[in-house]
Parts: sequence; C-alpha cells; structure tokens
Amino acid sequence: MFDRYLNTYVDKRMKYIIEEWQLAKRNEIADFQRRLISLSNEVTRLAGVEKAAETKLTSLEERARKLEAKKK
Repeated sequence: MFDRYLNTYVDKRMKYIIEEWQLAKRNEIADFQRRLISLSNEVTRLAGVEKAAETKLTSLEERARKLEAKKK
C-alpha cells in the first residue's frame, strides 16, 4: 500500500524532482556524446583561429615598429 502511494507521489511530481535535483533526462544523456565531439572540434578550430590571429598580430606589430622607426 505504501509502495503504491509512494510511486503515485513520485510519478505526479517527477518533473519537479528532476528540476530540483538537477537530474539529466534520458534524451539529454543520449545527445551528450555528439555534443562533446562537436565542442571538441570547435575548440580545435578556435585554436587554429587563435594561432592565425597571433601570427597576423605579430606581423602588424613588426610593421608598426618599422613605421615608428622611420618616423624618428
């Protein structure tokens, strides 16, 4: 009898229990590996962008130094 009451209680309040305890839902977990791979690829791509920006910035700084030296 108590088990049935408890099951009914939990069934009716499952949405609130999931939110309160910050539990993951089955569909969120199933999607996790795909999202992780996507994020990993994005990090790799951004590392390349950062390296290219760093190279361009170094080149611009060198040109600025040369122009500054000519100005003197």
